[in-house]
Amino acid sequence: MESRFLIAGFGGQGVLLIGQILAGAAMMEGKEVTWIPAYGPEVRGGDANCAVVISDEPIGSPLVTEPPFALILSKPSMIKFAPRILTGGTLVYNASLIDTPPSRTDIKTYAIPCNQIAEQAGNARAANMVMLGALLALCPVVSPENILVVLKGILGDEKAHLIDANRKALEMGQSAARAPAERGNG
Repeated sequence: MESRFLIAGFGGQGVLLIGQILAGAAMMEGKEVTWIPAYGPEVRGGDANCAVVISDEPIGSPLVTEPPFALILSKPSMIKFAPRILTGGTLVYNASLIDTPPSRTDIKTYAIPCNQIAEQAGNARAANMVMLGALLALCPVVSPENILVVLKGILGDEKAHLIDANRKALEMGQSAARAPAERGNG
């Protein structure tokens, strides 16, 4: 089985980190993985996106031009990438920063207020982990436990104090995606 994801937002939101963590957890589980980052010249504030493909078999192409599953964290990324989502696909977007839901009715949408949930979890910068939790609730392609193992490796001892808030943000993102009140037209 093959799962294809597009993750998009702006630099500084942890968009590429979501892809790295997802790819790392899939590799831990013995799956075939590709991760292709793309970003503008700005370190923060510029466009950032990545494509992740996870499969049980060799991957024919790492490109995700018509994503069946998209995580979108910013309004400019919504404008750019929502039209590309495969008919019947799934869009999860950050309702904290995107005030207009997509007009498409041929995809499932989930509006998750990632920034507010991250603040409730104890780390305002963990909106990306809320989004990753939503992905895991809707498409359990890897285990949340392996996500946390990869995150611990990335954060290292220096930032180990952030693990609990990130774990909580991940769990709250899963809950938000499962709650009917948080859904768009999905």
